[in-house]
Amino acid sequence: MSSNAKKKPALGKGLSALLENANTDITTKNSAVEAVVGSISMLPISSIEANPFNPRTNFEKDALNELSQSISIHGIIQPLTVRKLGRDKFQLISGERRFRASQLAGLTEVPVYIRVANDQTMLEMALVENIQREDLNAIEVAISYQRLIEECTLTQDQLSQKISKSRSSITNHLRLLKLPAEVQAGVRDNIISMGHARAIVSAGDENLQLAIYSKIILENLSVREVEALIRNGNIEQNSPETISLKSIENAVAISTDQYVFKEFMADKLSTKIELKKTANGSGKIVINFNSEVDLNRIIELINK
Repeated sequence: MSSNAKKKPALGKGLSALLENANTDITTKNSAVEAVVGSISMLPISSIEANPFNPRTNFEKDALNELSQSISIHGIIQPLTVRKLGRDKFQLISGERRFRASQLAGLTEVPVYIRVANDQTMLEMALVENIQREDLNAIEVAISYQRLIEECTLTQDQLSQKISKSRSSITNHLRLLKLPAEVQAGVRDNIISMGHARAIVSAGDENLQLAIYSKIILENLSVREVEALIRNGNIEQNSPETISLKSIENAVAISTDQYVFKEFMADKLSTKIELKKTANGSGKIVINFNSEVDLNRIIELINK
């Protein structure tokens, strides 16, 4: 494991030159911003407005505060996506939770991908080429996969065919974006490998994930050692720096299928889902809600 400096994202020279060509009508320029589709730019948070058509209007207050604290420490791991409305004005396409948490954290500017009305094909080209680069870390690859799926309306199977990668590889990368921000930052900054991150994902519980991440760094564990650690449930507090697991009594790591189910339900219900197991096979599934209205919304979704 190394602690190499974080690399700046960049497009290949050929495609970058194409996108900067005025004839493509892709470049967006104003007094504050000169951005190319596919690249990351910093925008004043005051120049971004929320999308009025976003169907999700309820955000769990505690979770938003936790994300805000994480952003204050680690920054925004996955940039927002915005579209240009006019001079120095942009509208959010995706990332409203990160946007709101950034406001709570007091950020004055945020990293964004800038989209314009007619750039769908060029965006897809830029992202596909970007994925082929050898210097991308696993989080950067995962973010590119997520953007292709969400913004270019591709299924995982279609994406698999388009970039000649197996669906399991795509799924494994996308799962990394479910990890706590601290762990994602560790992958991004080459503190841990993707193999370590994949093992951490299987732990399921966020507190367990953070504890394992801490233990990897403190003890310089290999991927196989981490896998054995999770498989045997042998996670203890070895030093004051290690996150305490006393509050997770008899916790047992969930399987990959169980984790996928938990995340599927969280996405379907737009809320936090907890799936906890004990050594004897018993456990519980917890569905979080933040108000009576939110509970009724979840009940309606389950009954559909």
